[in-house]
Amino acid sequence: MTILVSLSGLPGVGKTTLAKELAAKVIAIHLRVDSVEAALKNSSLRIHPAEEAGYLVIASVAIDNLLLGFDVIADTVNPIDISRKLWAETATAGEAHLLNVEVVCSDLSVHHDRVEKRESDIEGLVVPNWRKITSRIYEPWHEDRLIVDTSIDSIEKCAVIIADEMANLQPTIS
Repeated sequence: MTILVSLSGLPGVGKTTLAKELAAKVIAIHLRVDSVEAALKNSSLRIHPAEEAGYLVIASVAIDNLLLGFDVIADTVNPIDISRKLWAETATAGEAHLLNVEVVCSDLSVHHDRVEKRESDIEGLVVPNWRKITSRIYEPWHEDRLIVDTSIDSIEKCAVIIADEMANLQPTIS
């Protein structure tokens, strides 16, 4: 059975860097909502805000890839319960296991430094500053999830932790 890894967390905690590392380690499809949202905002459709559309687009692409037998890593902020439920519905529709992973950076000075030094790698994407990140809505989790802390563990170690959890979701062949 395939696995949908839903990476969640505030901007600047290391989700995309972790998603790239994990995708290479476990050979999975990396779907980054920032890429879709930037494309939608820059399109002739002029979808503003593009956030909801971006989530729905990558959820649809995730289902397609899960049904083809690929593991998928969804790289999103997932700040509210309704966006988190979307990934549960996506996993069900894609006949996949869901692995919720909250990526945190518990050292606020490290997080702040990352945010202030961060540059966008996507044309047209403006990365949020510290004030925007700390003032945004980010609801507490009520579902089970794996938590990785990029201020304590390296990206490589976080990827190993997630990969190990993915392996635990797979049935053993006897």
